[in-house]
Amino acid sequence: MNFKENYTYHVYNRSNEQVFYTRENYLFFIQKIRNHILPYADILAYCLMPNHFHLLINAKKEAEEFVNTKNMIYTQALAKSIGLMLSSYTQAINKQQKRKGSLFAHQTKAKQLNFRKGEYAFNCFFYIHQNPLVAGLVKKIEDWEFSSFLDYIGERKGSLINKDLAFEIVKFDKENIYNQAYITLKQESIIDLYEKEPTLLL
Repeated sequence: MNFKENYTYHVYNRSNEQVFYTRENYLFFIQKIRNHILPYADILAYCLMPNHFHLLINAKKEAEEFVNTKNMIYTQALAKSIGLMLSSYTQAINKQQKRKGSLFAHQTKAKQLNFRKGEYAFNCFFYIHQNPLVAGLVKKIEDWEFSSFLDYIGERKGSLINKDLAFEIVKFDKENIYNQAYITLKQESIIDLYEKEPTLLL
């Protein structure tokens, strides 16, 4: 697929097995997001789950640039960097767990959310943060350390996400985002609006 400047994407991948074994693994992957994604896109939201991850990003101009790779001449810089991020993380986990082979069994998916202004991004933003609660990993959304929700509710001062840009694109209630996250959790349509749209593979 082609990343376009100022377009918003839901990027995610799921493994058939565990991806993060320790707290250090989660933090290591977050650092990789900073190194591999941030130069090419603003990060609006993220959530790392035991066997998958979600990123809500807005592409920068640098994401569009084409770079050379071993097998494909025309690969965009962001797509290549995502591939390098997952490959290097897999190598680290393989060494840690004394395993072999691919850790992520599926192609990374990127869903463009500019179909309806604000609506798809809004649903995706809250869906990403609600993941740990829906999966039964925690009793409250804010109990999950490895998402950007804590930054948005003022419980952590992280520098990974661009909160101002997220507000501009997502149009969440800045003063009431905590309650909004729980209100939208009860709405069955929170995922439907963007999940029906075609998913693009990197």
